[in-house]
Amino acid sequence: MLAGENATFDFARRLAAAIKPGLVIYLHGDLGAGKTTLVRGILNALGHSGRVKSPTYTLLETYRIGELELRHFDLYRLNSPEEWQSAGFDDEFDAGNIFLIEWPEQARGCLPPADLDVRFTILDEGRELNIDAKSKLGEQCLTCL
Repeated sequence: MLAGENATFDFARRLAAAIKPGLVIYLHGDLGAGKTTLVRGILNALGHSGRVKSPTYTLLETYRIGELELRHFDLYRLNSPEEWQSAGFDDEFDAGNIFLIEWPEQARGCLPPADLDVRFTILDEGRELNIDAKSKLGEQCLTCL
């Protein structure tokens, strides 16, 4: 249970300490559920001091923090697998980057599988957060939380 934005940032700090290059994190939840807030918290915890905006219209924002490269996808406005292919997003995925992907269901069949599946549910007060490890790398990450 996340009581508010500060609780989301606290969780993001713990998650940031556990992430490793190559990690693919799917972020699920309705509009306003906290997906971008979690990404902002992770980036801030890793040392990013600039603005973090949702890539709703650009679909992708890239952040470099020291040796880490983070790719933040927001696929809400993605219309088809063909749009994914024509954007060249397949070239973004390698073992050296960290991937935070909002609305992954919009690119079903195009994305690499998730290591962590994060689901936000909006409650009357706060948010429920469920995390499932989908790989060995995801399990290692959860163990560190």
